[in-house]
Amino acid sequence: MNAVRIAWRITRLNFRAQLEYRTEFLLMVAIGAIWQVSVLVFATVLLSRFTGMGGWDSSEVLLIPATRMLAHGLFVLFLGRLHGAGRQIQEGRIDIYLTRPMPVHRQLQLSFFPTNAIGDLTVAAGLMVGALSRSELDWTAGRVSYLVAAVIGGMFLEAALFTVVTCASLRFPAADYWGSWLEELLGTFGSYPLNVLPKAVGGFLTYGLPLAFVAYFPAAVLTGHGHDTGVPYWLAAISPLLGVLAYLAARLLWRWSLAHYAGVNG
Repeated sequence: MNAVRIAWRITRLNFRAQLEYRTEFLLMVAIGAIWQVSVLVFATVLLSRFTGMGGWDSSEVLLIPATRMLAHGLFVLFLGRLHGAGRQIQEGRIDIYLTRPMPVHRQLQLSFFPTNAIGDLTVAAGLMVGALSRSELDWTAGRVSYLVAAVIGGMFLEAALFTVVTCASLRFPAADYWGSWLEELLGTFGSYPLNVLPKAVGGFLTYGLPLAFVAYFPAAVLTGHGHDTGVPYWLAAISPLLGVLAYLAARLLWRWSLAHYAGVNG
């Protein structure tokens, strides 16, 4: 509980520090929202020009980017400071963190308040409301619970992927650029039914870089397309659990990587 209180105090101070510059604060919120404009354009075009995609109707497809964006917004808010941590590694700040009693991972997450997450979450929440309002599904307690679990699992899976990138950055600082590549892939392919892509690409985004488990598989289970994803139904259905397990495994890798960290100069 003491660790939670300290983290809360630091977060409050970071937030108040951001508010000292109101214009910049509002600009960062706007940047977070503007960053998602491409997804909003996709949703608008989908709903106004097409009846569906890959065997999914437009309201079902809309659930995929809504789930992905909401998971991404929560990731940015709670666990996203690992994205771009390679710069702190290159500047030697990790070496300073190692001299403090607080765990290095926690220090990274408390290094600043991600103001842009407010914009991300605002757009994501609006898109999710739009997706649910257009959906013809019967939103029972079970479906709602699964959707909540899917968003949380997607957040943890995205955090796991960026944690692995940061672990690589501890040994090879230039690996931080992989984070930009990963973010681009999430934004490009994370909002579509993967069955519209070539099988090789879909297979890579399922088994090589498991982006399909963030939003596509959970949305398929919710909309009744779970048997048409190209993977066993049970595997698609446990996507939220796999996100949590992947994050726990990534944290173990983080501990191992940090224990073998030799410093910015090797």
